[in-house]
Amino acid sequence: MKDATLKEIATQLGISITTVSKALKNYSDVSEKTKKAVINLATELNYTPNSFAVNLRTKESKTIGLIIPTVVHHFFSNVIEGILEEAEKRNYMVIILQSNENYELEKKQVALLLNKRVDGILISLSNGTGEFDHLKTILANKTPLVLFDKIAKIINCSKVTINDRKAAYDAVTYLIKKGYKKIAHFRGSYLPQNAIDRFLGYKKALEDNNIVYDSSLVYLCENNLDFEDGYENAKKIIAEHPDIDAIFAVTDLVAIGIIKYFNEIGIPIPKQIAVFGFSNWFMSSIISPKLTTIDQPGFEIGKKSATILFDEIHSKKNNEPIVFQSIELETSIIEREST
Repeated sequence: MKDATLKEIATQLGISITTVSKALKNYSDVSEKTKKAVINLATELNYTPNSFAVNLRTKESKTIGLIIPTVVHHFFSNVIEGILEEAEKRNYMVIILQSNENYELEKKQVALLLNKRVDGILISLSNGTGEFDHLKTILANKTPLVLFDKIAKIINCSKVTINDRKAAYDAVTYLIKKGYKKIAHFRGSYLPQNAIDRFLGYKKALEDNNIVYDSSLVYLCENNLDFEDGYENAKKIIAEHPDIDAIFAVTDLVAIGIIKYFNEIGIPIPKQIAVFGFSNWFMSSIISPKLTTIDQPGFEIGKKSATILFDEIHSKKNNEPIVFQSIELETSIIEREST
């Protein structure tokens, strides 16, 4: 079925295309009788505006791009929900892309979004992203960019984060105050800023409490911080450090892998070994024992990131200067049975 056009409506009513267009936009110089006739016929013919033509005229796509490392993580699903809520308020569509923690794919996705002429881009960087020319291309294109969660500190744009270093420091300090002395850290890879900051927070908490930092108690999670990282590293640490009494994991998913292995071999949690996660994933309150964790406000991060992006899009449209913002949202400890 062929789409109706302004010309067809105008021809059937015996009026100009300009009058039809004005009637549909409720211009005051078109009579109510004509408006009613145009609207009724447009409805009857199932007329919809040509969005591509509108975009060319207004120089807006009414679309933003979102690139996230993974969609299965509860944190990112909350982020998406916050972004979509803000986009809906403004009648914007969101193109959601998943980089799968892959730098090359992330670069291709940025090029795709720029080619689609999106009005702005939101990105949480992949674990493999160590170069940032693709981000510089976005800014050179004068497309508003907001980084969130996993960011690049050297890129001059707006950012929405938590204080990962402080959150990790608070988590390890909590464990020390509970009486745990030999605390391991299952850390993220060496590139993401948030993994670096969580490691530094862990290390600083030990130092501030007169516990000597031992690099052999730090285990690298190499499989994109998934369940297997926790499970396999838990096997290693029991073999190498059977006297360990607590583990601070870089994410809840890693912590859940730890708990599964300890449950299988009969290590009582937290009586023998405490486990502390990060993010407050929904599984944290379901697994046994329930996981103590850092509550990372994903929904609020999404909402704030989108709000800033839309403000920058508005400023660009009105030829107003864009002032970059760095927003840091609060975290908190959710105490449960695993500690």
